[in-house]
Amino acid sequence: MSKKTAKQILPFVLLVAVALVAMFVKPIADYVPGEKDPQYNSADIAWVLVSTALVFLMTPGLAFFYGGMVNRKNVISTMIKSVVAAGVVGILWVVCGFSLAFGESVNGFIGDPTTFAFFHNVKGHAAWPLANTIPLTLFSLFQLMFAVITPGLVVGALAERIRFTSFILFIVLFSLLVYAPVAHWNWHPDGFLAKMGAWDFAGGTVVHITAGCAALAGAMVLKRRKSHVENREIPPANVPYVLIGTGLLWFGWFGFNAGSAVGATSLAVNAFGTTTTAAASAGLTWMFFDVIKGKKPSVLGFCIGAVVGLVAITPAAGFVGIPQSIIVGLVGAVVSNIAVSIKQRSTLDDTLDVFPCHGLGGMVGMLLTGVFASTAVNSAGPNGLFYGNPEFFFTQFKAMGIVVLYSFTVSYGIFKFINFVVPMRVSELEEELGLDETQHNEKYMQGHLLVHHNGEIKETPVEKHK
Repeated sequence: MSKKTAKQILPFVLLVAVALVAMFVKPIADYVPGEKDPQYNSADIAWVLVSTALVFLMTPGLAFFYGGMVNRKNVISTMIKSVVAAGVVGILWVVCGFSLAFGESVNGFIGDPTTFAFFHNVKGHAAWPLANTIPLTLFSLFQLMFAVITPGLVVGALAERIRFTSFILFIVLFSLLVYAPVAHWNWHPDGFLAKMGAWDFAGGTVVHITAGCAALAGAMVLKRRKSHVENREIPPANVPYVLIGTGLLWFGWFGFNAGSAVGATSLAVNAFGTTTTAAASAGLTWMFFDVIKGKKPSVLGFCIGAVVGLVAITPAAGFVGIPQSIIVGLVGAVVSNIAVSIKQRSTLDDTLDVFPCHGLGGMVGMLLTGVFASTAVNSAGPNGLFYGNPEFFFTQFKAMGIVVLYSFTVSYGIFKFINFVVPMRVSELEEELGLDETQHNEKYMQGHLLVHHNGEIKETPVEKHK
């Protein structure tokens, strides 16, 4: 068997092996709360079910958002890299991902992989301590959707030059070595950041900082696209796609943030309000800030700004008031806008500005949670710097620094390892032809052909070749 054939067969063989093992996992009856246990609440169950579906909707929303901004010969390849995470992480989460993130804590760093391996004990287990009015199965599925979209966010930094198979391997390693540990640190009651007093309501560190830092590491390892080196401006393939993607992300983010209250409560209502207000503030801020710099107000500007606002409010959604969410969105948009401008003058080729928008947006959100958190909003949390508690701000700062350092270092190692095992980057010719055709044998624009003639690649209408 040739090496090439072995690599082609291995993914299918691994999936078959997982399916065969899963076949022999004995089903367990649902856990029924006893008299001493909190009873399940039907309204809470209904809301978290809806929220789980909303968060899943963000994955195709992200695909449209990213797919609309790349070159039209890379639309399909960019979109599938976001969506395929639902398949890879969906299986991985059942096998060991949920257990690593939320299983019995091993020294506050990682969950015991055997606690919920293959979901063998999820249905028969008592409710999660911080979500005790819903079944653990529902809590695990809600958390799955967060694990799905996180590696999908990294796609934007690597677009137009990474091999599809290499990205699949990245999803697996990132989910196990970066996402699961950081989720455990923050969201498990025994996680060391949780014990340190850091708070992340819906994923500012767990989702956005980890993805942003991985995006930075990936862009550095993959190096620059030929078009970036030649300073060629590539127009977005489909701006309406970006607008559709923004709408789906904004809609889904209500489940992302308000669903993180894990119940139909007043806290969920507050998170719902802060989510939409921060997005509105950031979208306008980005657009108006561009006008100050001499640009025209653009659809892309408002859409990117709105998403940055959603990112920034994520860790703070259940800790700050709705009025304060306006400043969170404004600061997040200004910081990310300036960072994008600086990046454009540098040699860093983060294709769709994932680190400036998601990485820095998440950092701003973490820090501003430390500033504007209020016990009037969430009695379980602390007051922030603005309300006389500087200690909480410095705790947030330390937690942010730890996650940034860990996420970037481990992600950089992951990309280096993958590049050693299988070359991550497509060839120069494949890059010019586009990844839709060379990686998937599919075309986004059926009305055009890419013609290789005399050493040059040109895009011409089909009619000229009839």
